[in-house]
Amino acid sequence: MAFTLQLNEKAIDFQLPATDGNTYSLSDFTDAEVLVIFFTCNHCPYVIGSDEVTRETANKYASRGVRFVAINSNSKNTYQEDDFPHMVERMKAYKFPWVYLYDESQEVALKYGALRTPHFYVFDKNRKLIYSGRAVDSPRDASKITVNDLEHALEEHLSGKPITNPLTNPIGCNVKWDGKDKHWMPADACDLV
Repeated sequence: MAFTLQLNEKAIDFQLPATDGNTYSLSDFTDAEVLVIFFTCNHCPYVIGSDEVTRETANKYASRGVRFVAINSNSKNTYQEDDFPHMVERMKAYKFPWVYLYDESQEVALKYGALRTPHFYVFDKNRKLIYSGRAVDSPRDASKITVNDLEHALEEHLSGKPITNPLTNPIGCNVKWDGKDKHWMPADACDLV
């Protein structure tokens, strides 16, 4: 497999604890027509700047069978606010319409090849990857958004059309890896692709 999950590859299974006290795996979302898995965290300004846009998209497409699953793989050793207790606090405060999973070992992020926070992966009913990349072109400042690539991909797929732009560069902070050998980017980097 290439470094990051490629188009038409199958979603990789996981078994991760969530802020709601449950543990989830891929099979818990079999009812979803489309599954959006995105790597995120608590502290990143690109995540914080775009969470409400992501909420709007999740709510907009929920009635059409689209489910969102958020995964935090960031090392708590880099930013303590990315630890599990802070995840629980954040979900209590914001009540986002997705399950929020903790990938403490970072194995899931490595298998998916997650690059940034946020980084979105969209899977069809058969759990084949149909879109990967960013949600919007200005995640840090929602007032400057000119395109919502995630919504375009969802709309085209749900309308039975091919996705015009199935690969985009995720924009955000690097995933904060716990250890020097897991990734080529420095743990403290937070810049644009």
